[in-house]
Amino acid sequence: MTDTPRRPLDVLVVGSANADLITVVERHPAPGETVLGSDLAVHPGGKGANQAVAAARLGARAGLLARVGDDAHGRLLAASLADAGVDTGPVLTGGAPTGVALIAVDGRGDNTIVVSPGANGRLTPADVADARAVLASAAVVSLQLEIPSESVAAAVRAAVAAGTRVVLNPSPPAPLPPDVLAACDPLVVNEHEARALLRSPTGGAPAAEPADAAGRAEALRRRGPRSVVVTLGAAGALVCGPQGTEHVPAPAVEAVDATGAGDAFTGALAWRLALGEDLASAVRFAVRVGAASVTRPGAQSSYPAADALP
Repeated sequence: MTDTPRRPLDVLVVGSANADLITVVERHPAPGETVLGSDLAVHPGGKGANQAVAAARLGARAGLLARVGDDAHGRLLAASLADAGVDTGPVLTGGAPTGVALIAVDGRGDNTIVVSPGANGRLTPADVADARAVLASAAVVSLQLEIPSESVAAAVRAAVAAGTRVVLNPSPPAPLPPDVLAACDPLVVNEHEARALLRSPTGGAPAAEPADAAGRAEALRRRGPRSVVVTLGAAGALVCGPQGTEHVPAPAVEAVDATGAGDAFTGALAWRLALGEDLASAVRFAVRVGAASVTRPGAQSSYPAADALP
């Protein structure tokens, strides 16, 4: 770690907060097919809330800038965030019902997710502007794309102006303005997101897609971000920066549920970067957190403390 001055917050997450409605299925249905699932379970989730909870559980001073509805799902999220130790001062209430994610998990632990954004879609650039002081108080700002793209861009630009490091997971994948992409250090993607971002602007197939994940990581870095991390599930992650690409393996674990594992990884990564670790070291820590999270069901409920890592 480097000896850098500490800010009031290690990580401020700007993003979504959802109620996760989860059912377990033997297998995912084909188009037009109906399958039976287990009893419905309701858990706090959303990529933004997940990342904030993951970081806080590990010991980070984490905050969340998000919007929820004035409803039971919003109260569930507020209680979960507070219980994990997340600073909920920046969380806004009202404008629409709380966002909901519909999640099906199969017998191998793989999931499919459909998100109804709700109040997440009402987090505006004006809300971001009102939170400038909080953005400036964090060592790292971590973002995803489950809130309006103009609000993501406003938060990134405010972070850059404050000298705050930006970690961005473009999920669900969408084009990013050049200055937003250039601020990412790192851009964090899984293999699906990497391929999506490398497609042509018209949405067609890539002109010449690299043959492997390392090639895709380098191709993404040439698009403008300062660094790129590609998560590989059980295989770990790739770190791609000016010095080249490094593979970081993950510990072997028995997967139960992969829901929220990428958020656990990104929250952990943002925290270790906030502490001054170099990117490769931070990724080595984050793959352990991601691996631990898949050994238990649910998203936030599966996130480990730092002393419970494989």
